Amino acid sequence: MLSLKKLQILPSLLSSNLALLVFIPLVIVSVLACALIGPQSSFFVSFSSSWKWKSVGILNSYSLRSLGSYEEQDDGHLQIVGLAEASSFTSFNNSFHQNLVAEDSNIPHQPPQEGGGGIEKDETNEGEREIDKDIPNEGEEHGNYATKGVLKMYSRLERLEAILAKTRSSIREAARNRSMISNHHDPDYVPQGPMYHNANAFHRSYLEMEKNFKVYVYEEGEPPIFHNGPCRSIYSTEGRFIHEMEKRNLYRTKDPDEALVYFLPFSVVVMVQYLYVPGAHDMHAIGRTIADYIKVISERHSFWNRSLGADHFMLSCHDWGPHSTSYVPNLFNNSVRVLCNANTSEGFNPLKDVSLPEINLKTGDIKGLIGGPSPSRRSILAFFAGGLHGNIRHHLLEQWKDKDENVLVYDKVPKDKKSYEYMLKNSRFCLCPSGYEVASPRIVEAIYAECVPVLISDSYVPPFNDVLNWNAFSVTVAVKDIPNIKKILMSISQSQYLRMHRRVKQVQRHFVINGSPKRFDLFNMIVHSIWLRRLNIRVQE
Repeated sequence: MLSLKKLQILPSLLSSNLALLVFIPLVIVSVLACALIGPQSSFFVSFSSSWKWKSVGILNSYSLRSLGSYEEQDDGHLQIVGLAEASSFTSFNNSFHQNLVAEDSNIPHQPPQEGGGGIEKDETNEGEREIDKDIPNEGEEHGNYATKGVLKMYSRLERLEAILAKTRSSIREAARNRSMISNHHDPDYVPQGPMYHNANAFHRSYLEMEKNFKVYVYEEGEPPIFHNGPCRSIYSTEGRFIHEMEKRNLYRTKDPDEALVYFLPFSVVVMVQYLYVPGAHDMHAIGRTIADYIKVISERHSFWNRSLGADHFMLSCHDWGPHSTSYVPNLFNNSVRVLCNANTSEGFNPLKDVSLPEINLKTGDIKGLIGGPSPSRRSILAFFAGGLHGNIRHHLLEQWKDKDENVLVYDKVPKDKKSYEYMLKNSRFCLCPSGYEVASPRIVEAIYAECVPVLISDSYVPPFNDVLNWNAFSVTVAVKDIPNIKKILMSISQSQYLRMHRRVKQVQRHFVINGSPKRFDLFNMIVHSIWLRRLNIRVQE
């Protein structure tokens, strides 16, 4: 028999159960409706992944093939799709092709054009969007167009991603041409030869960059730490790039909504000069300054938070550049870091980071540095002169200093010898060992002097490696093989050396600093490397 107390409770239980029976189906219907409505719904935005970008697999994984072996993941935090193991301009295999097509199929390859497709402006709380009446409704079959009143809206970001999707397709098509000569017309220069992984794909990519690439430079920050850098020193590439981005209109846009990437214009070199306390055992002041800057631009603009920094880049030629970015995890892990110190053992990731050439400009220009005698007039087999910076150089000098008349190795050029530049220009091979860090200005010095560079380093990624085939115009010697340098160089036949010498002269244009940038020169090649990294991701609303 039920007690009075239980009878009193029963109605409330029944009413609660009835409420649940009504409420639960409503929740399920709401969730399904939100899923069908898509990203415009507030529910989707509230519960979307914290990562707003995907990899679409344009770039290669360099030697880190494990980076290209992830299967498609979606754990709510990171999604990596279709990373290609082979070089971006060397091999486009079927699986890569399928992944890329699948990724790009969600974006219209032909973006709506103003004035030609029924474009209207829709001013909403989410910002300006474009409405295209002529885009087929996704629910209709056989290409039927949307019925009256059903409109497809595209944000400015979606239009940019549509352009990139079309660009990827054109580069992929160009890569199928295995010819060593580009089939694209160009009045200035047509890439050709084995110095390129795929000359046709590179040329197509470069032309697309000139047509579509836009960079927004954040205006926050005051000189000298921001919007400034050294132009006459071993760090000159850092200052020169910042100067070009600040002073000229090449690739730069004042409208952040039309930009594909965003430049963080701080100089680590100048930070070290002004913020570092000599003798200190840390660089906290530098790291905190960078973290504060990211905080400022992320609060004033929406772009950093939209991609968590994946479409942003910084540039540094200082040895401390890589570590300084670790104070902002998203900067270290997501952003494009353009670094002279391109050391894979210290977190440099060739899939997203860019190797920056190190050039020591003592006078601010390269007058007198370019060119050299013909191969027949070069009497020195191999040459190096430099301080005992790091274990590799110590090992090199220990093995070869004053030991051989054909392999001339010094810590300083002797007074009875000609100048350093003279020695470079009269050598067949120029030894380029790493110092305290992996990068060395001797690589570009050798190329300027038309001397075949000999790379001696561990974990170093040479500049523009995704475009240039360094094996065609340089020699790589493992650190353990330093005692065998002469044997290795003597084994290179005369005909092979002549080919390498000729190719060094051909790639020289890509490392030249010009007062005003010229097509395919150093500045444009750096920009092209950043462009490739932007092609490798897709930013989502």
